[in-house]
Amino acid sequence: MSNGSNAPRALIAEDEPLLAQSLQHSLAAAWPELQIAEIVADGLSAAQEALRIKPDVLFLDIRMPGQTGLEAAAEIADAWPENEPFPAIVFVTAYDQYAVEAFEAQAMDYLLKPVQAARLAQTVQRLQQWWAQRQSSDNANNTLEKTLHQLQQLMPVQRHTNAPLTMLQASVGNHIHMVPVLDIIYLEAADKYVRVLTAGNEYLLRTPLKELLPQLDEQQFWQVHRGTAVQVKSIASAQRDEAGKLWLTLRERPEKLAVSRLYAARFKSM
Repeated sequence: MSNGSNAPRALIAEDEPLLAQSLQHSLAAAWPELQIAEIVADGLSAAQEALRIKPDVLFLDIRMPGQTGLEAAAEIADAWPENEPFPAIVFVTAYDQYAVEAFEAQAMDYLLKPVQAARLAQTVQRLQQWWAQRQSSDNANNTLEKTLHQLQQLMPVQRHTNAPLTMLQASVGNHIHMVPVLDIIYLEAADKYVRVLTAGNEYLLRTPLKELLPQLDEQQFWQVHRGTAVQVKSIASAQRDEAGKLWLTLRERPEKLAVSRLYAARFKSM
């Protein structure tokens, strides 16, 4: 749980052990009060452990096995308890200058590999100011709302330059079916496959959802969860439950689809 007025706690997610150890030692020198509560080596563990131990600061490597630091941040933000102050996030990246400018434009702090002491000192100063402000504020949702907005800007789907797909080749058993894209109600990630749901059938596609989405019309298919995309014309309504979670009712299928916090802004008027 978060520590209130106690010393802040941090989680480091870095798949290179020497870099994780180096960052830990550098943080100990730059901010002795900061407690490193956990070090993990992949994106899935980062999300799982962050939700378990509720740290105050997250240092997330961008490129990690399982899922990226951005995807881990989105998962954490989606599942974070509303009554808990959301942690500050610092991304650690080896991206080129263009990507770094994107982080700067979104005012989300980042560290460029290899991490330099002077740059880390700037990050620590920002974190210390943020920590002091959070200690004197009762608004636990400011950081979460800001992070969701920033992640929306940092995670655009890179669309293909060619025309969107109009037909998918999907399998049922040993048979390959030609499925018109207009017939699809929604798409759901399932391990290394994608479930393709039409009004009366279900197919499997041997293409990960994150590779398929860029090939579809972004006005026609909305991603509503990290593992779900729905055809807009198939959405009948959106409704919040007693816990505040948003669910979609479909026109031609009985399932209700959960909308993650990251994509809930699409339905603000509902």
